Amino acid sequence: MRIHPADLIRVTKSVLTEAGVSQAQAQSVTENLVWCDMAGRRNHGVERLPILLKQVEAGGIKAAPSPAFHRVSPCAERLDADRAFGHHASRLATDRACALASEQGIGVVGVTNSNFFGAGAYYADLAAQQDMVSLVLSNSFPKVAAPGGIRAALGTNPFAFGAPRRDGHSILVDMSTAAVAGSTVREKAAKGEQFEPGVAVDSDGAPILDPAKVMSGTLLPAAGGKGFGLAVMVEILAAVLTGAGITRELGSMYKDIGKGGNNGHFFMALDVSRWMAMDDFHARMDLLAASVADSAPDGGSRLPGEARWSAYADSQANGIALEVTTRQSLEALAAESDVAVPWLAERR
Repeated sequence: MRIHPADLIRVTKSVLTEAGVSQAQAQSVTENLVWCDMAGRRNHGVERLPILLKQVEAGGIKAAPSPAFHRVSPCAERLDADRAFGHHASRLATDRACALASEQGIGVVGVTNSNFFGAGAYYADLAAQQDMVSLVLSNSFPKVAAPGGIRAALGTNPFAFGAPRRDGHSILVDMSTAAVAGSTVREKAAKGEQFEPGVAVDSDGAPILDPAKVMSGTLLPAAGGKGFGLAVMVEILAAVLTGAGITRELGSMYKDIGKGGNNGHFFMALDVSRWMAMDDFHARMDLLAASVADSAPDGGSRLPGEARWSAYADSQANGIALEVTTRQSLEALAAESDVAVPWLAERR
């Protein structure tokens, strides 16, 4: 069934606030999760709500933190997230990086003492909507071996990049530095699909093809040394530099729910208007888009992010398509909190 975005927002935020989560955090988390579902990133959408609430209940995520910014330089700040939701800390950091960029031309915010932050594309789009080019990084719990290794050295360490476009459909590059993201492993396992060699290895270094067994082994980096090099860059900027947990100092959101992740994030925003008039920038971006489209025989090649915006438009027009298990899980959480579910009332 399709769910109206406003209804999903209402139920998700109510479930969070009924669990004691502060209004500010509930708003940040809800907007993030629902955006991901609308854009087709369901593995970062409301399906994450149950584990996030378990972390709140166990104390790994603070329901009412006191995040604080500390000045590093006129264009850079560090945010101590005070074990907030990574989604909330990252919303604060993105907005602050953009504000600094408006003042100084460039804004950088490093985040420490945070948690899992979801899809980096969400923050890249927030910056793009403010006419900023952005870079978004986060480290994560170790799951990925170095080239030639068989034990986890780094996390999937995602990075995202965004740039504004005239129609508001920003360029969105968002990827794991591992051969696959952890969320993709869970999705493959749920669908009963197999991997090709090169995704993960067991303790003897043999390839693992069954996604249900991947987490008992070790993921491999994307494109070998190239992906691992990017993962090291993410770890340095998001964790070493910010003072956050490094590699095995991090907690797992599934195994250490009461510990907190101690994740680090890094946000950089560039104010396009310092480089050229926005009309000129948009014209140059249109030229880039046309060149990419023309590279395919049917003119069908697309820039990164266009598939997300197609899914987003479909969700706006027809409602959000949730997986049945995700919807049922949300309905169960709502029932536990005595939160009304509009789409259930409509079906009666």
